[in-house]
Amino acid sequence: MAEPIRLKTPLTDNDVEGLNMGDRVLINGIIYTGRDAAHKRLYDLLNEGKELPFDIRGQIIYYVGPTPAKPGQVFGSAGPTTSYRMDAYAPALIEKGLKGMIGKGMRSDAVKEAMKKGKAIYFAATGGAGALLAKKVKKAEVVAYEDLGPEAIRRLEVEDLPVIVINDVRGNDLYIEGEKRYRKG
Repeated sequence: MAEPIRLKTPLTDNDVEGLNMGDRVLINGIIYTGRDAAHKRLYDLLNEGKELPFDIRGQIIYYVGPTPAKPGQVFGSAGPTTSYRMDAYAPALIEKGLKGMIGKGMRSDAVKEAMKKGKAIYFAATGGAGALLAKKVKKAEVVAYEDLGPEAIRRLEVEDLPVIVINDVRGNDLYIEGEKRYRKG
């Protein structure tokens, strides 16, 4: 098995164009968190012609709402949430420069088209491994919507956060291809 690809944020077009469905990736640098309620607020800001609370260009949003951090920990359990709940908002964010999303589950055709057009990528993190994923977070701070509690937007500094490319910029989908391979087997 090939070694994982190491990526440093913010991501460029070249970074995401070099990734293929099924690639194992270790993310390093700054990523942001956001779930349903935060995405709705970001989307509303865009529709009102207002600035987002952080520069989204080249960034990755991790669909996570962490549990409270235990004493001595930076971040609580960090398992991914189901991504389709952000599908109504993702194309607008990709259009503004979002380069990556981390979650679990399939994405809509509209999101996959936006990823091809905007050169963005969708990664999956392993559900059920939230406590292990949290250990990859070295710093965390709320940057917007503190009133949302665990669903506030946080700026995370991560080191070797393990993910897998599900949808690449060419429109390939690991979930669909995996099912095809399984059925042939």
